[in-house]
Amino acid sequence: MAGTFELYEDASGQFRFRLKTGNGQTIAASEAYTTKAAAKNGIESVRSNAPDAPIVDQTE
Repeated sequence: MAGTFELYEDASGQFRFRLKTGNGQTIAASEAYTTKAAAKNGIESVRSNAPDAPIVDQTE
């Protein structure tokens, strides 16, 4: 199963999303957004900007 984005409202009433793997593990979590529309735009930004993102290893 492919990964999924979960869009939710946090305890303070702001909107967030998390990216989960097919087995349900969270691999990314967003900042807080004041509107659901802004959170959806954040999801679309991840979808369009990260498919070929390089890995920057800062441990070396």
